[in-house]
Amino acid sequence: MFKRTLQPHIQSLAKKYPIVTLLGPRQSGKTTLVRASFPKMPYVNMEDPEIRAFATLDPKSFLNAYPEGAILDEVQRTPHLLSFIQVLVDESDQKGRYILTGSHQAELHSAISQSLAGRTSILKLLPLSLQELRDSDNRDPLETAILKGGYPRIYKEDLPLSNAFASYFQTYVERDVRQIIQIKEMLLFERFIKLTASRIGQLINYASLAADVGVSAVTIKEWISVLEATYILIRLEPYFENFRKRVIKSPKLYFIDTGLVCHLLGIQSTEQLVKDSLFGNLFENWAVIELIKSRLNQAEDPRFYFYRDVGGKEVDLLFQQGSSLLPIEIKSGKTFSPSFLDGLQYFHKQTPERASGGAVIYGGERKQKLGPFKLVSAETCAEALL
Repeated sequence: MFKRTLQPHIQSLAKKYPIVTLLGPRQSGKTTLVRASFPKMPYVNMEDPEIRAFATLDPKSFLNAYPEGAILDEVQRTPHLLSFIQVLVDESDQKGRYILTGSHQAELHSAISQSLAGRTSILKLLPLSLQELRDSDNRDPLETAILKGGYPRIYKEDLPLSNAFASYFQTYVERDVRQIIQIKEMLLFERFIKLTASRIGQLINYASLAADVGVSAVTIKEWISVLEATYILIRLEPYFENFRKRVIKSPKLYFIDTGLVCHLLGIQSTEQLVKDSLFGNLFENWAVIELIKSRLNQAEDPRFYFYRDVGGKEVDLLFQQGSSLLPIEIKSGKTFSPSFLDGLQYFHKQTPERASGGAVIYGGERKQKLGPFKLVSAETCAEALL
């Protein structure tokens, strides 16, 4: 089993809340983590049709079968249970009574906000970070880590990448997408995901995507929401508060796992990867998600944005720290160039009262202080936030 950075945090929060909810994509390691963290708790898989039928037909008897609580895995399959759980935890002072997991962000958030607000701590577990891989003695080159992504099974069972991601994608479409929306033309949806993969790190253009896929812009917005709700991608929002110059307000798209993106783009080897015209985008996607993982794995909100004005000047990431903003640039090049600092310097000039320090994450190995900025290797990119 991989040692997950989030483990001590989930165990600590279970001593403070009656319920802990762990969200994240399928196969990111949620079940393994909660069972390892709470080995004495009964485990119940809500994907099991018989268990789900029992919980649906007689929820009180179902929960009474676990008087001291339980781990309820993929609980979005039985969201009605949450109102019954609310009654039980309100009648008791027991902490850590229920550990819930789920892979449908929208469904669970809606049910939790109605039934469990203030009663549960919500955490998110994404696929393995590079640090977690390194802690397990994995020494794959960075390019290999980008190609493979972070799903634990791929490393644990040494799965062939093409087959593993093809199976994951098919299972995802069949089990998750069809539960949320009825898509008559699955081929159009698959084309949409592949086109979205080719636009990572770019501003979302709904009209352009709609024209390329052959559906309406409204449908594209709906499908992007589905991908976001099921932890396939994230929308990175622009930061536009209190800036003097007009800024872009469209979000950017990044995939949760670069291994899946490489599969969707037909990239099957590191040789193909580094020569691909989208390598810079894939490197940026990987670094953005690594930084998000570093925050989520400490049970903290990510608080990341990006900056871009109408003149095309931009900063890849802004990390909000109170009223301060830490600008971060991401460059795939292995050799430092002074031009890497252009975005950071521009941002400091535009917002001297808000900008605080800054960092460049690049593909090389050196670490160096560069005036108010620092150069950080991608291997240790979380140091950009320190």
